[in-house]
Amino acid sequence: MSSKLCLLVLLGCNAFGQIPDSPDAVVAGIPVNYTESKAGTYTLPDALKLNNGQPVQDARTWVQKRRPEIRQLIEQNWFGRAPGRPKDMSFEVFEKGTPAFQGKAIRSQVTIYFTKDHTGPRMDLLVYLPADAKGPVPLFLNMSFFANNLSVADTGVKIGRKWDKASKTQVPAEPPPASAPPAPGARGLRVEQFLTQGIGIATFNKDDLAPDFVESEGLGVKQLYLKQGQTKPADDEWGAIAAWAWGASRALDYLETDKRVDAKRVAIHGVSRLGKTALWAGAADDRFTMVIASCSGEGGAAIARRNYGETLAHMAAPTRYPYQFAGNYAKFANKINEWPVDANLLVAMIAPRPLLLQTGNTDKWSDPYGEFLAANAAEPVYRLFGKRGLETTEFPKAGEPILHDVGYLLHDGGHGTVPSDFDVYLRFMAMHLNKP
Repeated sequence: MSSKLCLLVLLGCNAFGQIPDSPDAVVAGIPVNYTESKAGTYTLPDALKLNNGQPVQDARTWVQKRRPEIRQLIEQNWFGRAPGRPKDMSFEVFEKGTPAFQGKAIRSQVTIYFTKDHTGPRMDLLVYLPADAKGPVPLFLNMSFFANNLSVADTGVKIGRKWDKASKTQVPAEPPPASAPPAPGARGLRVEQFLTQGIGIATFNKDDLAPDFVESEGLGVKQLYLKQGQTKPADDEWGAIAAWAWGASRALDYLETDKRVDAKRVAIHGVSRLGKTALWAGAADDRFTMVIASCSGEGGAAIARRNYGETLAHMAAPTRYPYQFAGNYAKFANKINEWPVDANLLVAMIAPRPLLLQTGNTDKWSDPYGEFLAANAAEPVYRLFGKRGLETTEFPKAGEPILHDVGYLLHDGGHGTVPSDFDVYLRFMAMHLNKP
């Protein structure tokens, strides 16, 4: 038995007990496997081998040669190419310095315009900084499923917008009636927890960049860059995830102008499809100092070549999420072993910066173990820089995080975040961002 196969068997055995097997299922007419022993064997693309077959033996070769190769492969076959900073972008700081959260925070609100005439797509950024800060502070940049006024428990926030799927237009994101049950995750951003640790927190709504439904490829910011005759981006151009990640970079463009923020200590965070987005934002823009990706699963940090939980075929099914990716992504739905990339390469692109992968032990659909395996496979790249990967093949128990330069947190529960996750986020940030 080869050493590689032995490692796979060992890792597979370590997964038993933490993620118990479950009966198979079917989603979008495609089988779903939840039995670890049927996840299959595979050969991952080698992060430390150039396209010409030569090995990568030092950090300089990685940075100058291999990383650009991987970026191009991921752009072409996964998320799609995105444009750079708009030349006519501008910032309207329509609120700056308003006390909030019982005086613990200073609130700012900014509209980021992408065109000179301020028409078309734009994004609103909401920023809270510690009121007692003595200098520039690190910041946790959150990407949200909700308009800013629905993301935080603060009635002073401007009413944002959301997409109406039927009309394919944006409409005001009015708060629901008091009698209506709250939407899961709404107004759940834990602002005060960050402020008490001397960390700022900011958020924006992904809907300000691109809608999140089938047949939306030419809407949002992507419409600004369509060529004459185009109704949607080309097959190697940006999907919704790349558009949302592009928005994170535009938020960072603004944060670099705010002298109260240390823009060299900004962590990017997202959950689920926004966990995928956090990974690509951090990979595509190395100005982000840290990446915290929650339950990013398939299309994110979980190894796609594993036949477990959601697969590339599920993601790219016409009724599900093909619009989130480059058009070329779906071409590998039934030939995953021909895909020139996989999650280990995406994770490796974050190196040498700190990366925390947060998952849940009952979130089998997102394949928490597949994320752990990807982090292990990316570890040799971190070692090129003298950084620490997970340094173990033993799958951790829930509530026992591994916190090195690469971190892994498995909570006891399902998809998304639980309150204790944020305690670990802050520990991880303190470890790596506690000094200017």
